[in-house]
Amino acid sequence: MSFQTGLSGLNAASRNLDVIGNNIANANTVGAKVARAEFSEIVAASTIAANGRTEGIGVEVATVSQQFTQGAVTLTGNAQDIAINGAGFFRVTLPDGSAAYTRAGEFKLDTQGNIVTNAGAKLMGYPTSVDGVATSSTLQPMQLPTSSPIPARATTAISAEFNLNAAAPVWNASVPNVALTTYGTSLNTYDSQGSAIPTSVYMRKTGNDTWQVYTDPTSDATATATQVATLTFDVNGQLLSSVPANPTVSITSPNPTIGTITPTLDLTKATQYSTAFAVTDLKQDGYAPGDFVALSIGDNGVISARYSNGQTQAAGQIALADFRNVQGLRPTANGNWVETVASGQPIVGEPGAGKFGSLRSGALEDSNIDLTAELVNMMTAQRTYQANAQTIKTQDQVLSTLTQLR
Repeated sequence: MSFQTGLSGLNAASRNLDVIGNNIANANTVGAKVARAEFSEIVAASTIAANGRTEGIGVEVATVSQQFTQGAVTLTGNAQDIAINGAGFFRVTLPDGSAAYTRAGEFKLDTQGNIVTNAGAKLMGYPTSVDGVATSSTLQPMQLPTSSPIPARATTAISAEFNLNAAAPVWNASVPNVALTTYGTSLNTYDSQGSAIPTSVYMRKTGNDTWQVYTDPTSDATATATQVATLTFDVNGQLLSSVPANPTVSITSPNPTIGTITPTLDLTKATQYSTAFAVTDLKQDGYAPGDFVALSIGDNGVISARYSNGQTQAAGQIALADFRNVQGLRPTANGNWVETVASGQPIVGEPGAGKFGSLRSGALEDSNIDLTAELVNMMTAQRTYQANAQTIKTQDQVLSTLTQLR
C-alpha cells in the first residue's frame, strides 16, 4: 500500500509542477489568470484501522482552479488595446462560430473592418446609432466601415449664434447706405452627394430693434437677395420674435438632378447689444463622404470612429459577459474560456453598468500571476515530489530487509 500511496503523491506533485510551470510560462501573457492545483485525500472505505478510523491510501488532484482576481492595468497607447477594470469578459465569436470569453484585450482590425483577437475571433457588442445610443440588445460583431467611405449627408439644419450691433444705422437712413454684406457670415452646406455649397446669411437693420435676414446675395440690391426671416428684439437685446418662426433656406445643388435642398435656419440665439457685430457659433449637420481614419473606445464600451471628413460617429458598443460561477469556466487555447454547465449561462450587459467593470482603451490587463510566489511554490512542490519518492525508496528498503531474513 505504501508504494501506491507514494506513487499517488508523485503523480499529484508532478501535476502540481505542471500547473506551476504553466503559471510561470504565462506570467507575461495578457489576461492570463493564475491556476492552482487543489488536492484531496484518497480513502479506502473497506480499510478500517484498529481504532475504527479509516486510513488514507494516497492523494489525487481534485481540480485545477483559476483565480480571477484583477490583474494590473498597463498603458500601451494603442487605441485598439482594451483592458477590463472590474468584473466581466469580452464576448468573442471564434472562427468556427462558437462563443468564447476572454480578458485579453489585444484587438486588431481585419480586412473587413471587424475588431478581432490575434486568433481571428470577432469581438461582439451592441449596434448603436451614430450618437452612441444602443439600438438593439442583439449581439453582433463590432465592425467599422474601413473598406468604403461613409455616405454623405445632406444639410437639413443650420444654426447661427451672433450679436447684431444695436447702434448700427437703419438701412436707407444714411448716405451711403450700409452694405448688405456688412453684417453677414457664410459656411459650406452639402447636398445628398456630399458636394459643398457655399451658403451666406446676411442681416439688414430696417428699424429700431428690427432686422431682416437674407441668404446668398449677389450684390447690395435687395432684388438679388432672398429674404428668409424678420427678427425683432426686445429692450434687453434678446430675440423677441422671428417671422416665420422656423425659417428655411433654399440652396441649389450643382447637380440639377438633386435640385434644391431646404434646410431649416435656427436663429434663436441671436442677440442685439450695442457692441460690434460678431458671430460666436455657426454650424450645419451635413457632411461629405469620409474614409475611416482612427477609432477610440470610451469607458462604457462605445466605439467612436473618426473619418477624414471631420465626422466622429459611434460604430457600436462592446458588450461584457459574466457568470454566476466563473470557476466553472473551461479554459481553452488563445486565452479563452468557454461556458460549461458548472459556470451557468452568461449574463451580458454594458461596461460600467451594475456589476460589470469599465473599459480602458489604450491599456491591457496584465496576468495576475506573481512570479516570485510561483517560484517559491515550485520549490515546495519539488520538495513534495522528493518526499514522496523517498517514501517509495524507504518501502523498498523495508521489503528488501524482509526478503533477506533467514
